[in-house]
Amino acid sequence: MRTRLSAFTIATFVIGLTACATMPRSDGWTTLIDGATGLQNFRRVGDAEWVSAEGSIQASTGGKEQSFLVTPGTYSDFVMRLEFWASVDANSGVFFRCQSVATLTPDRCYEANIFDQRPDPSYGTGAIVDVAKVAAPLPKVGDRWNEMEITARGSHLIVVLNGRTTVDVQDTKHASGPIALQWGRGTIRFRKVQIRD
Repeated sequence: MRTRLSAFTIATFVIGLTACATMPRSDGWTTLIDGATGLQNFRRVGDAEWVSAEGSIQASTGGKEQSFLVTPGTYSDFVMRLEFWASVDANSGVFFRCQSVATLTPDRCYEANIFDQRPDPSYGTGAIVDVAKVAAPLPKVGDRWNEMEITARGSHLIVVLNGRTTVDVQDTKHASGPIALQWGRGTIRFRKVQIRD
C-alpha cells in the first residue's frame, strides 16, 4: 500500500509540473520552455532530433529539410522572450504569425532570424527576413547564450537582441498564427522561452 501511494504521489507531482509549464503565471507570462523541459508544449515538424540536454531544448542533427517545434495555439498580439545558444554555423530563427504549418517559410510567417553566416547579412541575426533589415552591423552571436525579445502589436513589430533594438517596423502581411522554433543547420539551443498575450 505504501508503494502504491508513493507512486501515485510521484505521478501526481510530475503531472502537476507539466501542467505548470504551460499555465499562465499571475504576471501573464506563459512558459513554453523552462531549461530542459518543454518539448511537450510543441509539435514537431520535420525530422531534426530535438532533445532535452544541457539545461535546454536543442537540435544539432536533421535531414535535408528544415525542422521546427510549433506551438499548437495561435498568437496575434504578444511579447515573447527567450534565450538561445547557436553554434557559429547555425541557421535558425523564431517564426511567428505563421499562416500554414505545412509551409513554414519567411513568406508565410515572420522570421526573427538567427543566422550569423547568412550570405546577405542585412537579413541575418536580429532581422525579420524579407521585412526588416538589422538597423546596423551587430556582434556575432555564435557560441554563447543570447537573449531575444519579440513584440507584435497589430502591425508594429519589434525585435530586441541582447538589449539592443534591431528591428522596429510596421508591416501588415500576417495578423496571427502559431510560433515555430527552427533548426536549419548547426546546433541551436533554446531555454527560458516565455510568451505573454
